[in-house]
Amino acid sequence: MIQLLFLVLFAEGIVAFLLMVKIGPLRDLVMKGMDQLKTGKGSATLKTIAGTMSVILASSIISLLNIQNKGTKLGTVTPMDQVLWRSHLLEASLMGCSLFLGFVIDRIHHYLQKLIALRTAARSSKKEVEKLQIEHIQLKEKEEKASYEIKLLQEEISSLKENLKNLKLQSDEKDKQIKSAESHVTALEKQTEDLLLEYDRLLDDSQHLQAQVVGYRG
Repeated sequence: MIQLLFLVLFAEGIVAFLLMVKIGPLRDLVMKGMDQLKTGKGSATLKTIAGTMSVILASSIISLLNIQNKGTKLGTVTPMDQVLWRSHLLEASLMGCSLFLGFVIDRIHHYLQKLIALRTAARSSKKEVEKLQIEHIQLKEKEEKASYEIKLLQEEISSLKENLKNLKLQSDEKDKQIKSAESHVTALEKQTEDLLLEYDRLLDDSQHLQAQVVGYRG
């Protein structure tokens, strides 16, 4: 039993050392082995072993106390009781160390899992940050391009406004010319009417004179 406990303690020490110190792929192999042990039937088996060792540890402690009480009552301890006491003490010490080391290994494995998860999340977050930075750069480039296009459009709008202003001035000038031409046409029409009236009057006078001339001849 004691040899088995020494072997278990030695194996646990190696596992704890490999979990604490990264030596090539050994830590990953130990982590995978621990993961498999903690899943399915392995977890129940480990709990059963730990429970059995706890019961044996309690039994050894009780035996130690019984031997100690017996020696106290008798005032002396027989050589056999001394051997048994030392055997139970060594056994209890090895079991206690084994259980404690098993608990330490379990906690190391647990926190290493958390650390791996955090590192994975950190890598994922880093990738997301890099992706966001790339998107930010792309958006900035698009913004600069849009700003340049807006500037060109503003210049084009300014040019169109200037052209529109010139066209409006030209239109106003044309309107003035049209109004002037209309006034001139109106004046010409009035002159034409006056001339027609004068022509009619002269025509009447001519006809009247012709009639008088014809009368004198007759």
